[in-house]
Amino acid sequence: MDREWNDSQPIYRQLRDRVVAMILDGILKEGDPLPSVRNVAAEYRVNPLTVLKGYQQLADEGLVETRRGRGMFINAGARSLLLQGERQKFLGEEWPRVYATIQRLGLKAEELLNGTNHPASSDNSRDDSGSKPAESIPPEKER
Repeated sequence: MDREWNDSQPIYRQLRDRVVAMILDGILKEGDPLPSVRNVAAEYRVNPLTVLKGYQQLADEGLVETRRGRGMFINAGARSLLLQGERQKFLGEEWPRVYATIQRLGLKAEELLNGTNHPASSDNSRDDSGSKPAESIPPEKER
């Protein structure tokens, strides 16, 4: 986990989001224990109650369970539950902005998939101004 916190959200929420990212990335798998509240608090120099609040959010969402005397563990199905929720969140909140930007810039699907700035073609395509891209212009000769 990243050791830096930002001021845009409460630390407990950032901690929760980091654990969610670790589950989605496969770093934490179903049945794995979460690091103890004491260890996280000491390592990241935050109040143990802050860590507990972040962990409690995960428990409230059904992503982790507390096993008395043993700690907190990732629930079975947590990753698929998160994927479903994160996909819905992306499609509902982020995708409309991304789509609007794509439309505004006139990007084509091929450009997005290839990650290129100019569409590939056999005739050294020209930009809107009619000039060749900079990489196709030969360097000047030394005098």
